[in-house]
Amino acid sequence: MGSSAIMKAKSKSVALDRPALLLDWYDRHRRRLPWRPPAGERIDPYRVWLSEIMLQQTGVKTVGPYFEKFVARWPDVTALGSASQDDVLRMWAGLGYYSRARNLHACAVAVLREHGGVFPDTEQGLRTLPGIGPYTAAAIAAIAFDIRTMPVDGNIERVVSRLYAVEEPLPQAKPRIQELAATLLAESRAGDSAQALMDLGSSICTPKKPACALCPLNEDCVARARGDQEAFPRKAPKKTGTLRRGAAFVVTRGAELLVRTRAEKGLLGGMTEVPGSDWLAGQDDRAALKQAPALKGVARWHRKAGVVTHVFTHFPLELVVYTASVAARTRAPEGMRWVPIATLAEEALPNVMRKAIAHGLGL
Repeated sequence: MGSSAIMKAKSKSVALDRPALLLDWYDRHRRRLPWRPPAGERIDPYRVWLSEIMLQQTGVKTVGPYFEKFVARWPDVTALGSASQDDVLRMWAGLGYYSRARNLHACAVAVLREHGGVFPDTEQGLRTLPGIGPYTAAAIAAIAFDIRTMPVDGNIERVVSRLYAVEEPLPQAKPRIQELAATLLAESRAGDSAQALMDLGSSICTPKKPACALCPLNEDCVARARGDQEAFPRKAPKKTGTLRRGAAFVVTRGAELLVRTRAEKGLLGGMTEVPGSDWLAGQDDRAALKQAPALKGVARWHRKAGVVTHVFTHFPLELVVYTASVAARTRAPEGMRWVPIATLAEEALPNVMRKAIAHGLGL
């Protein structure tokens, strides 16, 4: 057998062992996570589902404390499905991407009312639930029910794109990466196969300076052999949204603050905010100020120096902040309410509003 044939045979042999190599590595190095039970213990689908929803577009370190708070308050899907959406939004405040919180509550209600408090144990069944798309359904199916399917998150995309040197850029490469990732599934322990790849991407095959010497698949990685690991996954140029501008109106009545609830649908739906203008590209301060709430006793709005900046997924935002103080018995305009400043931590305030309030109150 020639040297070329020997190398091909060796490569094939290593490739066939990839799932076993991954599981062996995972058994020795698996991460300890609040939602992940020790090896051999029963997996709770509720905790898997809750963690997967929280981890959408949010890192593990950020999610950990929120997950602990949620399971302490609502230990199972029945408890969460019996809660009010407002309570769920308040507990979620600060975690971002608030449609996830609304879908989380709607999903818990659906599981409770339509499935007797038991999650469906198939991908197809899971995908009928609010807020559960193809990836989340596959993740829950694999991890909670050991169904032989491979969910592909950002960590797995990175590992697979480097292992096979996938040249097509994301997001076009997603179907190919999904196909290749499925070849790394073991015959059993589907959930562990998926979590092994997730952990590998998180701790070893990192975006910058991957620790290739510690990787169980390093001898079979095409990108490592070429020396261009950090160039993967290939990504199309990122489009930056147009800057939008607006105004926030921070109004106090003694120790109270004027707030309102945003519409259920749309960006930050159902969250609490101080009154504000529309957020528009090219909007000037004069146009924004015309949208101030009509309040008796406000002769003049005081503009705070500087601006509040925030970046959403699709656009950056700049808010100017105007302040005013009103008399003790001033009534709130229709659709608004007064809340004690001391209890603001209990309100479902998104981060951008917390920034605006802190700027307005000089906190």
